[in-house]
Amino acid sequence: MNILVLGAGVVGTACAHYLNRAGHRVTVVERRSGAGLETSFGNAGGVCPGFAGPWAAPGMPVKALKWMLDRYAPLAMRPTFDPHQYVWLAAFLKNCSVERYARNKARMQRIAHYSKACLVALRAETGIAYDHGEGGVLQLFRTADEVAGGRRASAVLEKFGVVHQLLDADGVLAAEPALARASVSFAGGLNLPGDETGDSALFTARLAERLQGEGVRFLFDTTVKRLRVDGKRLRAVETDRGVHEADAVVVALGVEAPFLLRPLGLNLPIYPVKGYSITVDLVSDQHGPRSAVMDEHSKVMISRLGTRLRAAGMAEVAGYSLAVRPDGIEAVRRTVRAIFPDAAVDSAAVAPWAGLRPMTPDGPPYLGPTPIEGLYLNIGHGSNGWTQACGSGRIVADIVSGRTPEIDLEGYGLAR
Repeated sequence: MNILVLGAGVVGTACAHYLNRAGHRVTVVERRSGAGLETSFGNAGGVCPGFAGPWAAPGMPVKALKWMLDRYAPLAMRPTFDPHQYVWLAAFLKNCSVERYARNKARMQRIAHYSKACLVALRAETGIAYDHGEGGVLQLFRTADEVAGGRRASAVLEKFGVVHQLLDADGVLAAEPALARASVSFAGGLNLPGDETGDSALFTARLAERLQGEGVRFLFDTTVKRLRVDGKRLRAVETDRGVHEADAVVVALGVEAPFLLRPLGLNLPIYPVKGYSITVDLVSDQHGPRSAVMDEHSKVMISRLGTRLRAAGMAEVAGYSLAVRPDGIEAVRRTVRAIFPDAAVDSAAVAPWAGLRPMTPDGPPYLGPTPIEGLYLNIGHGSNGWTQACGSGRIVADIVSGRTPEIDLEGYGLAR
């Protein structure tokens, strides 16, 4: 079949790979001048199935109220005049119950672990290098309360069969010796050795380059304007550079997807949540982690990407602005200064960045068919786009190709 993939982020490009491998003629449409230049560009770098879970969780509403008084808190709420923001927030709060959290966590764990396996297989198949590391991720606890939360998280991980270790303070320093220079102390940690790190932008760019060599077309600098539908059948995609007919279209447009889908009666609760990151070259190995750490206190993740350090965090519900707010960057810098004080995060060479996570209020993405024949979804991955990209791409490619996906798809459709 002739298939259009809309969006060349890590999710869309991975999907194009699996569609191409299935024998389809694939064209990818992207408004930027290359692949992986938007939300995929500066994320935390973690492929973290162990951490995969919904932000809507028991206790989150109370935490959010407390954080409103702290300018450097992990979560910032900035009201807009967009009614979709309030619809999304209401749905988010509804999903903070114990029952809904458990259900959504199970759905996210299922696809995250499948996706990690797909990524490992793709890496072995293609040999793509993207500064990846297989050293796991260490969650850091500064207080006794955080350690208690880690024990509760351990019980959940046991339920899903995730390999992990609870560490005391000495175990934390043994796992990451550079933490000995931190200006804060650690009461314990939770180590997830099966998680990985890697530069999603580099992965996406190199996968796109490989796909182009295999005959996949990438239409860069091309903006999708409208989907043409005849009755309940998708006929074509209008762009600012012409009209493209296709047998099937996969929407992988991140936060822009709702604007394209609403005119068709598909009102998906996807809303942007801004994140911030900084990237700096490491002068020596002692100045950063062996692999990656997640500071539970600040919700900032710090990853080694080859010879660079990437730190990312913050969740700012503030509409579609990509403005790099100084307080957002400072919140990330403060954590790195405290944990890895020699990382030079205040130097002129630091690259600040902000991106918009396409968040669903319950957590899982939307994958698969729609009521419109020929139109498929691969959207709403939130902060787990890098973690879930390969599995989501494989699932959607299987559905488009008429094959049965390898995992249960309960909870990823429109009817959930």
